[in-house]
Amino acid sequence: MAACIFCKIIKGDIPSFKLFESERILAFLDIQPLSKGHALVVPKHHGAKLTDVPDDHLAEVLPVAKKLAAAVGAQDYNILQNNGRLAHQEVDHVHFHMIPKPNDQEGLGIGWPATKTDMDALKQLLTEMKAKM
Repeated sequence: MAACIFCKIIKGDIPSFKLFESERILAFLDIQPLSKGHALVVPKHHGAKLTDVPDDHLAEVLPVAKKLAAAVGAQDYNILQNNGRLAHQEVDHVHFHMIPKPNDQEGLGIGWPATKTDMDALKQLLTEMKAKM
């Protein structure tokens, strides 16, 4: 993980605008923010995708993201976590964005291309997924 930018930030090799740090996570301001207060919450355990990070290293993520949203005074905000290039992940180290949405122009803009549901196919998917959990 020597080339990982987030590992370098965690180790202190690259400076950051640190907001919170514990034994397992680091939170800091994003240097390319979508809005004022856009911050990242990063597990210190290196894993490219969410499924690569042990659960105990994720336990603080949402409580800290919640505190960040409150600290910046965000009424509306997104908590975003991407896995893989097709899902828009740019850095191969799990991280969560807390992105305030103060108005229509700032913050995250997304589309939601929902499709009509085939209920029988959905029931089959439910059965398949539950069997693997």
